[in-house]
Amino acid sequence: MFDVSLRHANHTRHYSVIPLGPSGWEVKLEEDRELTRHAHYHDWHRVERALAVFQREVSRLRASGWQQES
Repeated sequence: MFDVSLRHANHTRHYSVIPLGPSGWEVKLEEDRELTRHAHYHDWHRVERALAVFQREVSRLRASGWQQES
C-alpha cells in the first residue's frame, strides 16, 4: 500500500503501511535499520493520518537531497 525507502549519505529511512486483512493495518518507520515507529490500526482514519504524515516527511526529505532506494 505504501512502501518507500530513502537514503542520504550513510542514513536510511523506510516507511511502510501494510494492510493486515481483517485485523487492520500495520504502520512502520525504520531509521538506520532501527524500528522507531510501529503501530497497528483498526480505524482507517488513523491510517490516513499516519499516511499523510509519512507522505509529507518523504516529500520534505526528497527536497533536502534524500534519494529513493530501488
